[in-house]
Amino acid sequence: MHNSSKILHIRNSCYTQEIDHIRQHFQQHYQNWILLDGLKSKWWIGNRIVKEFSISMKYISNYELQCRLGEFGHYCPVCLALHHHLVDCSDIAALTHAAEYREHYYKMCGEDHLERFLTTPDHFVSPGCARTLPQPHLLPRKRTENQVKNRFPQQVEMKGFCPVTYLDGKKRYEALVRGKMEYAVEYRERIYIFETKQKQDKFLRIPEAYWDQKLPTKVPPLCEPIPLTSLPTLGYLEQGVSISVIKAMTAVGCLKPKYPFLSIQRSSLLYVAFYLKAFNNKSTDYTRKLYKKKLASFEENCALIPYLSSTMRGSYRSPSERPINLEFKLNRFLALGDSPVTNIAL
Repeated sequence: MHNSSKILHIRNSCYTQEIDHIRQHFQQHYQNWILLDGLKSKWWIGNRIVKEFSISMKYISNYELQCRLGEFGHYCPVCLALHHHLVDCSDIAALTHAAEYREHYYKMCGEDHLERFLTTPDHFVSPGCARTLPQPHLLPRKRTENQVKNRFPQQVEMKGFCPVTYLDGKKRYEALVRGKMEYAVEYRERIYIFETKQKQDKFLRIPEAYWDQKLPTKVPPLCEPIPLTSLPTLGYLEQGVSISVIKAMTAVGCLKPKYPFLSIQRSSLLYVAFYLKAFNNKSTDYTRKLYKKKLASFEENCALIPYLSSTMRGSYRSPSERPINLEFKLNRFLALGDSPVTNIAL
């Protein structure tokens, strides 16, 4: 019987003896040895097999594509023939717009160009194509910021100004806009940086139109950052705390505080101090809440003077005819006269 204990023992012994050699063979020659948990359900195992198979087929198709790419590589032959544009399709992983012709693969940038290639392929490949792909050292390449820094002491061309913005702006002085390191391109062993990604892509398409330009004698100065501490006192206050001070001055102008037993000038200064501390974004939440409470208490004490002056006006009234909170606010007002500075100390 095939499922007898003797047969199963023989099979298990053979498996134990040969599994290491089989695993090594498939791993070295095919790189397709994958372990699956046999205790899982059949649906889980089936889905995992489909997933691994899809990944493997993707690697195989990409490898086959690289080995059988035509003379244009990853560049769209239709764009090159019709518009003389270098459109790199290497960033597109899918082969939706790829075509096979004469045992070579060609990648197109879109559906319309794919249809055009399939209709008349001889017009876009050698020898029917009138334009060929430039040599590899004449192709523009994107470069990262770190790659640009590693080329030091080599400097970027055009003193860092964007060549596309300058030429499209008819070489006017206003069109001299500095590029950004994140949009860098190397072309003919020179490095160019661009204002935006759209202008970087435009240079990659037609680098011959932008690469060889000369700057005018007069160019905008470098926008180097100025340390805040190097400014004079008025400039430092204007750049550092002007917005906060303006808000505080606006608030004190609207309120016009007069603290009991203090001058108007000192009342205004104390209010500005409380306001700045209460709305300082660099302080902790606890500190801001603390001074917002002090600011609210300061405003309440300032409101005692107009309240008492309006309530106590006229002839004498008995305690039963007075407002309920008059006695409390009067005592609070008199208490502030004993030690006003202590009660409102910062």
